[in-house]
Amino acid sequence: MELDIRRFEAADETRQFPFGTFEVVRMGALTIGRATYEPGWRWSVHVGPLTGAKSCTVEHAGLVVSGRAGVRMDDGHGFEVAAGDLFTIPGGHDSWVIGDEPYVSLHLLGADEYAIE
Repeated sequence: MELDIRRFEAADETRQFPFGTFEVVRMGALTIGRATYEPGWRWSVHVGPLTGAKSCTVEHAGLVVSGRAGVRMDDGHGFEVAAGDLFTIPGGHDSWVIGDEPYVSLHLLGADEYAIE
C-alpha cells in the first residue's frame, strides 16, 4: 500500500444538483463522498428527477459533519440525523435538510453509486 493523502477540494468527481453537491474521492479500493446540501434541499425534488427514481435506492454509511437532515423510509418510518451522528441508512428513502444551516456528511458506503444520472 502506498501513502495517499487527498482533499475534497481536489475531488476526482463532483456531482452537482440544485441546492447541493456530492464530491467523490477514490483512494485505492475506497470511494468516499462528501455531501453538501443547502437549506431547502430535498432528495426527491433535487436528485430523484435526475436519477429517475422515486426514492434513493443507495445504502449509505457515514458521519454527519454539520447540520441536520430528516430521513423517511419508504415504509413510513422517519428519523433525524445531526452533527456527530454516525449512520447507516438502507436504500428506499427520502431525505431533506432541516433548519437554516447547510448539511454536510461524509459517506463511506454508497458514494460510488449516489446521484448518478
